[in-house]
Amino acid sequence: MSRRLAEGFRGSDEASERPAVEAVVALGANLGDRAAVLDEAIADLRRLPLVDAVRASAAIESVAVRLDGPDASAPAYLNAVALVTTRLAPTVLLSYLHAIEARHGRERRERWGDRTLDLDLVAYGDVRSDDPALLLPHPRAGERTFVLEPWLSLDPDAELPGAGRVDTLLARLRERS
Repeated sequence: MSRRLAEGFRGSDEASERPAVEAVVALGANLGDRAAVLDEAIADLRRLPLVDAVRASAAIESVAVRLDGPDASAPAYLNAVALVTTRLAPTVLLSYLHAIEARHGRERRERWGDRTLDLDLVAYGDVRSDDPALLLPHPRAGERTFVLEPWLSLDPDAELPGAGRVDTLLARLRERS
């Protein structure tokens, strides 16, 4: 037990004083009981410390995307988006997302492979980061209908920092296909 816990906490908690930020988390699964895994992952998000609220979209099905493009022969993905109101720092939230993936059997063997659960931190307020350990906003989010569509269903005024309104990005993708 930590000394701080043993002695009883009497001071202010810097993290709990941090203003809440809305983070956008994309969820996807194409192996196993996809719907159950997404539901469990959303429940896991709700149980995280310093998370005040989680709103989740309905799940949509999409074709698997590989490095060289869509792969209709691979198991289809079930995708959703969660808006997470949190006081966790973005790096801490990302660590929790990786722990939730691991709890659901995610193995990081190949970057574009099939997976039991994929959680991506798409945006964290208006924070921008080009640190390889924390790219914000997610570099490909604006190119993914399976991220933009569920996100837009939760927030019609959503904006992807640096890229623009989600409805505009989604309209451009639809025009191209």
